[in-house]
Amino acid sequence: MLSIPLLSITCGLENHSRRRAVRFLNTLWRFVDIVMALTLVIMIALVFTNVVLRYGFQSGLRPSVELSRLGLVWLVMLGAAVVLRRNEHLAVAEFSEALFPRAVPLLRRLSYAVILFAVLMLFWGAFNQMNANWNNISQLTGLPSALFYLAGVVSSVAMTVIALVRIINPDALRDPRDEVQPE
Repeated sequence: MLSIPLLSITCGLENHSRRRAVRFLNTLWRFVDIVMALTLVIMIALVFTNVVLRYGFQSGLRPSVELSRLGLVWLVMLGAAVVLRRNEHLAVAEFSEALFPRAVPLLRRLSYAVILFAVLMLFWGAFNQMNANWNNISQLTGLPSALFYLAGVVSSVAMTVIALVRIINPDALRDPRDEVQPE
Protein backbone atom coordinates (compact mmCIF):
# COMPACT_ATOMS: atom_id res chain seq x y z
CA MET A 1 0.00 0.00 0.00
CA LEU A 2 2.89 2.36 0.58
CA SER A 3 4.06 1.93 -2.99
CA ILE A 4 0.86 3.42 -4.42
CA PRO A 5 1.24 6.86 -2.76
CA LEU A 6 4.95 6.84 -3.59
CA LEU A 7 4.08 6.00 -7.17
CA SER A 8 1.57 8.81 -7.33
CA ILE A 9 4.10 11.22 -5.84
CA THR A 10 6.68 10.08 -8.36
CA CYS A 11 4.21 10.46 -11.21
CA GLY A 12 3.33 13.90 -9.91
CA LEU A 13 7.00 14.85 -9.84
CA GLU A 14 7.48 13.49 -13.33
CA ASN A 15 4.52 15.54 -14.55
CA HIS A 16 5.83 18.60 -12.72
CA SER A 17 9.31 18.09 -14.17
CA ARG A 18 7.88 17.54 -17.61
CA ARG A 19 5.80 20.73 -17.36
CA ARG A 20 8.87 22.67 -16.25
CA ALA A 21 10.91 21.24 -19.12
CA VAL A 22 8.18 22.09 -21.63
CA ARG A 23 7.89 25.60 -20.19
CA PHE A 24 11.67 26.02 -20.40
CA LEU A 25 11.78 24.81 -24.00
CA ASN A 26 8.89 27.07 -25.01
CA THR A 27 10.69 30.01 -23.39
CA LEU A 28 13.89 29.07 -25.20
CA TRP A 29 12.13 28.92 -28.58
CA ARG A 30 10.38 32.22 -27.84
CA PHE A 31 13.83 33.69 -27.14
CA VAL A 32 15.07 32.34 -30.50
CA ASP A 33 12.09 34.00 -32.21
CA ILE A 34 12.95 37.31 -30.51
CA VAL A 35 16.62 37.00 -31.52
CA MET A 36 15.56 36.35 -35.11
CA ALA A 37 13.25 39.37 -35.13
CA LEU A 38 15.95 41.61 -33.65
CA THR A 39 18.46 40.30 -36.18
CA LEU A 40 16.08 41.17 -39.00
CA VAL A 41 15.49 44.68 -37.62
CA ILE A 42 19.24 45.25 -37.26
CA MET A 43 19.86 44.00 -40.80
CA ILE A 44 17.21 46.34 -42.21
CA ALA A 45 18.63 49.28 -40.26
CA LEU A 46 22.19 48.54 -41.40
CA VAL A 47 21.28 48.18 -45.06
CA PHE A 48 18.99 51.23 -45.06
CA THR A 49 21.60 53.38 -43.32
CA ASN A 50 24.28 52.21 -45.73
CA VAL A 51 22.09 52.99 -48.77
CA VAL A 52 21.23 56.46 -47.46
CA LEU A 53 24.87 57.21 -46.69
CA ARG A 54 26.11 55.94 -50.05
CA TYR A 55 23.58 57.71 -52.26
CA GLY A 56 22.98 60.76 -50.11
CA PHE A 57 26.43 61.52 -48.75
CA GLN A 58 28.83 59.51 -50.95
CA SER A 59 30.10 57.59 -47.93
CA GLY A 60 29.00 54.45 -46.17
CA LEU A 61 29.42 52.07 -43.31
CA ARG A 62 31.93 49.54 -44.57
CA PRO A 63 31.26 46.94 -41.85
CA SER A 64 27.49 47.07 -42.46
CA VAL A 65 27.69 44.79 -45.50
CA GLU A 66 29.51 42.06 -43.62
CA LEU A 67 27.39 42.45 -40.48
CA SER A 68 24.16 42.21 -42.48
CA ARG A 69 25.52 39.14 -44.28
CA LEU A 70 26.37 37.56 -40.92
CA GLY A 71 22.89 38.40 -39.67
CA LEU A 72 21.33 36.82 -42.75
CA VAL A 73 23.28 33.59 -42.23
CA TRP A 74 22.20 33.40 -38.58
CA LEU A 75 18.61 34.28 -39.50
CA VAL A 76 18.42 31.52 -42.11
CA MET A 77 20.05 28.87 -39.92
CA LEU A 78 17.98 29.64 -36.82
CA GLY A 79 14.89 29.87 -39.02
CA ALA A 80 15.56 26.38 -40.37
CA ALA A 81 15.58 25.00 -36.82
CA VAL A 82 12.39 26.90 -35.92
CA VAL A 83 10.61 25.65 -39.04
CA LEU A 84 11.63 22.06 -38.30
CA ARG A 85 10.39 22.40 -34.72
CA ARG A 86 7.03 23.78 -35.86
CA ASN A 87 6.78 21.10 -38.55
CA GLU A 88 6.30 23.80 -41.18
CA HIS A 89 9.02 22.68 -43.58
CA LEU A 90 8.16 21.79 -47.15
CA ALA A 91 6.71 18.32 -47.42
CA VAL A 92 4.45 16.55 -49.86
CA ALA A 93 2.49 14.27 -47.56
CA GLU A 94 -0.69 13.86 -49.60
CA PHE A 95 0.71 10.92 -51.58
CA SER A 96 1.84 8.92 -48.56
CA GLU A 97 -1.24 9.76 -46.49
CA ALA A 98 -3.60 8.74 -49.31
CA LEU A 99 -1.90 5.51 -50.38
CA PHE A 100 -0.31 4.33 -47.13
CA PRO A 101 -2.35 5.71 -44.21
CA ARG A 102 -1.13 3.05 -41.77
CA ALA A 103 2.48 3.58 -42.74
CA VAL A 104 2.45 7.36 -42.16
CA PRO A 105 4.14 7.17 -38.71
CA LEU A 106 6.84 4.92 -40.14
CA LEU A 107 7.30 7.16 -43.18
CA ARG A 108 7.56 10.21 -40.92
CA ARG A 109 10.22 8.46 -38.86
CA LEU A 110 12.04 7.59 -42.05
CA SER A 111 11.90 11.20 -43.23
CA TYR A 112 13.24 12.39 -39.87
CA ALA A 113 16.04 9.82 -40.14
CA VAL A 114 16.98 11.34 -43.52
CA ILE A 115 16.78 14.81 -41.96
CA LEU A 116 18.99 13.60 -39.11
CA PHE A 117 21.58 12.29 -41.56
CA ALA A 118 21.62 15.57 -43.51
CA VAL A 119 21.82 17.66 -40.35
CA LEU A 120 24.71 15.57 -39.03
CA MET A 121 26.56 16.21 -42.29
CA LEU A 122 25.84 19.93 -41.86
CA PHE A 123 27.20 19.76 -38.31
CA TRP A 124 30.35 17.96 -39.39
CA GLY A 125 31.15 20.42 -42.18
CA ALA A 126 30.22 23.56 -40.22
CA PHE A 127 32.16 22.39 -37.17
CA ASN A 128 35.30 21.74 -39.21
CA GLN A 129 35.02 25.09 -41.00
CA MET A 130 34.35 26.89 -37.73
CA ASN A 131 37.50 25.44 -36.17
CA ALA A 132 39.54 26.24 -39.27
CA ASN A 133 38.42 29.89 -39.37
CA TRP A 134 38.68 31.05 -35.75
CA ASN A 135 41.97 32.80 -36.52
CA ASN A 136 40.71 34.29 -39.79
CA ILE A 137 39.77 37.80 -38.65
CA SER A 138 37.77 40.11 -40.91
CA GLN A 139 39.48 43.38 -41.80
CA LEU A 140 36.19 45.29 -41.79
CA THR A 141 34.60 44.15 -38.55
CA GLY A 142 37.40 42.55 -36.57
CA LEU A 143 35.20 39.49 -36.04
CA PRO A 144 36.36 35.94 -36.79
CA SER A 145 34.99 34.37 -39.95
CA ALA A 146 34.10 31.34 -37.84
CA LEU A 147 30.95 33.15 -36.69
CA PHE A 148 29.38 32.36 -40.06
CA TYR A 149 29.98 28.64 -39.51
CA LEU A 150 28.97 28.80 -35.85
CA ALA A 151 25.42 29.46 -37.05
CA GLY A 152 25.50 26.11 -38.86
CA VAL A 153 26.78 24.35 -35.75
CA VAL A 154 24.13 25.87 -33.48
CA SER A 155 21.24 25.20 -35.85
CA SER A 156 22.41 21.67 -36.66
CA VAL A 157 22.59 20.80 -32.96
CA ALA A 158 19.04 22.11 -32.47
CA MET A 159 17.77 20.25 -35.55
CA THR A 160 19.54 17.05 -34.44
CA VAL A 161 17.74 17.15 -31.10
CA ILE A 162 14.40 17.82 -32.82
CA ALA A 163 14.89 14.97 -35.31
CA LEU A 164 15.97 12.53 -32.59
CA VAL A 165 12.96 13.38 -30.44
CA ARG A 166 10.61 12.91 -33.38
CA ILE A 167 12.20 9.57 -34.29
CA ILE A 168 12.12 8.19 -30.74
CA ASN A 169 8.90 9.70 -29.35
CA PRO A 170 5.80 8.68 -31.30
CA ASP A 171 3.74 11.44 -29.66
CA ALA A 172 6.03 14.02 -31.23
CA LEU A 173 5.12 12.61 -34.64
CA ARG A 174 1.44 13.48 -34.38
CA ASP A 175 0.34 16.23 -36.65
CA PRO A 176 -1.52 18.86 -34.58
CA ARG A 177 -3.82 19.51 -37.56
CA ASP A 178 -5.16 15.93 -37.27
CA GLU A 179 -6.47 16.44 -33.74
CA VAL A 180 -10.17 17.17 -33.34
CA GLN A 181 -10.80 20.65 -31.99
CA PRO A 182 -13.73 21.10 -29.56
CA GLU A 183 -16.44 23.40 -30.86
